[in-house]
Amino acid sequence: MSQGPRSGLAAVSAALLAMSRHLEVRDVLKTIVASARELLDAQYAALGVPDDHGGFAQFVVDGVSEEQWKAIGPLPRQHGILAAMLHEARPERLADVRKDPRFEGWPSAHPDMSDFLGLPIRDGDEVIGALFLANKLRPGEGHPPCPKPEGTCGFTEDDEELLSILAQHAAIALTNARLYERSRELTIAEERSRLAHELHDAVSQKLFSLRLTAQAASALVDRDPSRAKGELQQVAALAAEAADELRAAVVELRPAALDEDGLVATLRTQIQVLDRAHSARVTFSSHGVRALPAAQEEALLRVAQEALHNALRHSGAEHVEVTLHKRGSDTLLRVTDDGSGFDPTTVRRAGRHLGLVSMRDRASGIGGSLTVESAPGKGTTIEMEAPGG
Repeated sequence: MSQGPRSGLAAVSAALLAMSRHLEVRDVLKTIVASARELLDAQYAALGVPDDHGGFAQFVVDGVSEEQWKAIGPLPRQHGILAAMLHEARPERLADVRKDPRFEGWPSAHPDMSDFLGLPIRDGDEVIGALFLANKLRPGEGHPPCPKPEGTCGFTEDDEELLSILAQHAAIALTNARLYERSRELTIAEERSRLAHELHDAVSQKLFSLRLTAQAASALVDRDPSRAKGELQQVAALAAEAADELRAAVVELRPAALDEDGLVATLRTQIQVLDRAHSARVTFSSHGVRALPAAQEEALLRVAQEALHNALRHSGAEHVEVTLHKRGSDTLLRVTDDGSGFDPTTVRRAGRHLGLVSMRDRASGIGGSLTVESAPGKGTTIEMEAPGG
């Protein structure tokens, strides 16, 4: 959140530099909103990125506590003043937003707002967001309201001009962040395509031969058992070769980022992406973990991915927390969610639906261990302990 109002060229420069430092879209949005609220002495600021269904793909606020934001409820729709800024692409400066004929009310937990300044964020002819401020503060004190004549807006023409400059640079920063994320997605897609071709070339021929040999063995079982035995031996050999090819392909699936950036940075990046993509809040923290051998880092990453997939796709969790830290001479991964939970004693059901068998195999494969704590309605905690680190 903002630390107090600032003014002048230095403050504007600092805000623009802060926006240009981030490559993640969510970080860029938060920086834009916090900078706008601080520079223009507003009590509240928000930025909405519209979707194609009358709502917002992303909506970031500053000046509202996390508890208050949760109490407000679902994201707003594109209506009233917000719709005007998005569809008519023009600034809005109002003395009292509540008295505007387009005002349609807000939820009971929503903070009270009066004077209002809003601007569309444009990339050429496309409106990619709406940036708006409410409740002009008295400069230097941080307490509303700012004295103003009846019927006039606390935000001035100078404020509007400053916000316009900020919105123009916000468009550049947001577009750059989107391009960065798109390029990363394309890189991932290209890698998947390459691996798909390799899997096809390396494995499909052996599987085809395996199928034909098995058919031949089946046809010979009754009339020539000795030849059938030979064919079955060939089936076993082909199956072993196919398994070796699959193992080699799985090794190729080790994320490039893991080799380049290490486990901590790779997990942090992936969790930031998941936090943006899901309604649940996904957080990550790491303490004192050093580089581990490649096999251990990959096992920890895969278990974290599986546990995150379960929590985000199946548990209905509102918050998923991932931590990675030292415990004695070992490294401990913990994935905790506040979702629906399950009964771990139903091993067969849990193993089939939640990938617990696979996670336990990965843990034991590096000399580690996996524990699961869960109960219906009580969320789930999955811990993996790996030696070293």
